[in-house]
This record gives sequence, structure tokens and C-alpha cells, in this order.
Amino acid sequence: MPSPNIWNAPRVYELENFAADPDGRVEEAMREVRGWDDATVLDIGCGTGFHLPRFARTAAKVVGVEPHERLAELARRRVAGTPGIAVRVGAAQALPLPAASVDVAHARWAYFFGPGCEPGLTELARVVRRGGAAFLIDNDATRSTFGSWFRRWLPSYDPPAIERFWARHGFSRTPIDMSWRFADRADLEAVLRIEFPAELATEFLAEVSGCEVDYAVNLWWRRY
Repeated sequence: MPSPNIWNAPRVYELENFAADPDGRVEEAMREVRGWDDATVLDIGCGTGFHLPRFARTAAKVVGVEPHERLAELARRRVAGTPGIAVRVGAAQALPLPAASVDVAHARWAYFFGPGCEPGLTELARVVRRGGAAFLIDNDATRSTFGSWFRRWLPSYDPPAIERFWARHGFSRTPIDMSWRFADRADLEAVLRIEFPAELATEFLAEVSGCEVDYAVNLWWRRY
């Protein structure tokens, strides 16, 4: 399924990557479950590879998988010359990795809707070793300024149904309060316009002062 934000505007999405979770709360919560020091890490839907160097600081090996060939090429350019990182073109439902080859799997804003993700979850169970863990990060539409925007954009989104889906598949939830923190209003506006329809983006920009937006996410995780 195409991701129109990053697929169509990777340079603007890079602003969003830098703005999201500037205090590192998501990574902190992940490490409380399972760290990746000296581990093999898989980043599913790695996009332009923003998170690959971060994992590589302490991991033994990092593999990014991205279905969009153009984004995968940008990721390769980002990590060129960095040892221990590989980028492969592939999809979550057919990961180009051997069985039991990964210690930590990470997918950020790639599994929003629960039902329909079953083939990808089957692949996670195949590639993650015993003792490993998978982390899936998505929006918490029940709270925060961003969560209220998300509900207004997608009123059919059903958080209780999504929670039931992940629970059925053995995942636990860690709620996290992070933020979007932009360098200036122009960057915030640019990102809003790739994330939401133009009319809503204009409304949302008018509802917040400054360059920071409170933002809640769910960290779904499972040990294998």
C-alpha cells in the first residue's frame, strides 16, 4: 500500500523524521523491553533510512527493508560507507531475509490499521529469533493534539478494535507521550500538508501556536 506522505514528498518527510520524538522516548521504551546492542536489527518500511544509522550505533548488523525502490536507493545513499548496514527492496509480507535471522524488528508508522497486517505478522514470526522482539509504532488516536487531528481526518478509525487485534496476536501496548518539535512554523506547515488534506492542514495549523505539537503514540511489542 503506497504511503503518499513519504513516497510523494521524501524531503518534507525528512523534516517530520527530525521533528518526531526529539527526546527519544520511543527508543527508551523499546530498550526497556529488549535492547539491540550487538544484535541484528530489521527496520521494516525503512523509507529513506532515517533510523538505520541510529540502530547501527550499537547493533552488530542492521537491515532496512523498503518496498519503494526510489526510497530504498535514498536509504542506500544515506548509509553508504557505514559498516554493518544493508538496504533491500521488499515488502512486509515477503521479507527478503532467512528464517530466525533477526533479534529486533522495528516498524514505525507502517502497521496502522491492524486487520490486513496478518501476512506481515506471519513473516515477523518467521524471521525473528527466539529471544527476539518486534516493535510496531503507530498513532494513539484516543488522546493528544495530534490524536484529535487524526480522528478528524479519519473518523472511521476504531482504536478499541485495533487494540483487540494486537492483543489477539500476542502484542502488548506501551503508551508514549512524545512530541513533534519543528525548527519553525514553515516546517510544521509543510509536514501538515503532506499528512492531511489541504483544508484540514490549514485548520490544524491555526489551532496550534509555536512550533511544537503534543503527540501520543502506541508502542506495540511482542517477544518471541
